[in-house]
Amino acid sequence: MSVITFLLLVLAGVGGGICGYLTGLASLVTYPALIAAGLSPVTANVSNTLGVLFIGIGSTISARGRLRELGLRRLGRDVAVALVGGGIGGGLLLLGGDSGFEAVVPWLVLAASLMLAAQPRLTRVRGDVDMPRPYLFGLALTCLYGGYFGAGAGVLFLVVSLLTSTVGFERSMMLKSTLLAASNLAASLVFIAAAPVDWWAALAMGIGCFIGGRLGPRLQGLVPQKVLRAVITLAGIGLAIWLWSKS
Repeated sequence: MSVITFLLLVLAGVGGGICGYLTGLASLVTYPALIAAGLSPVTANVSNTLGVLFIGIGSTISARGRLRELGLRRLGRDVAVALVGGGIGGGLLLLGGDSGFEAVVPWLVLAASLMLAAQPRLTRVRGDVDMPRPYLFGLALTCLYGGYFGAGAGVLFLVVSLLTSTVGFERSMMLKSTLLAASNLAASLVFIAAAPVDWWAALAMGIGCFIGGRLGPRLQGLVPQKVLRAVITLAGIGLAIWLWSKS
């Protein structure tokens, strides 16, 4: 890999890190960048998972004080579920490749984006009630998907969190990055053991994503919640369309 390509991937990682934290759609930036750098789809997917792991590391460092307010017991439980889900998802990717998901993923991302837009109304219907079992089930499926394919996993988690818990939008945003980092960590360990990894590409993405992840929580405070929700919804629809064009 040339120095110029490496630096361009770092820049893409910064953009992906910011986009990933604010919208949950890092792969909208990072995955196409890896494909453009000449990686095969599976290698790009694996290297992307390793790179975007650092979004969660960077953002967790920046937002650690707010995350502690959720309680270490609850956070530990959620991280454990995310690790198991991500590990299973990574194993499924190695067993079957990602071609079987191509037809389903765009619809999944589109549905999650539209549900996020409708979430305030849906939450009013649900009431101010936590639903631990649906939340944990949704978290496990989201992290399994994140370890398997990943595109739009942040949007899926926001929908799960906002519809089944009372955590709220701002803290769901912070929790999203931490839990998806745990999911990506588990998947990454599986990939390192058995999958084709482009280490230079993963390193470049990791550096950029860490920087972007550190900036994300600071930038979140500058964007009104309604605007951010609209941006996430539109970005999710855009990702669904892009995935359709590739399938």
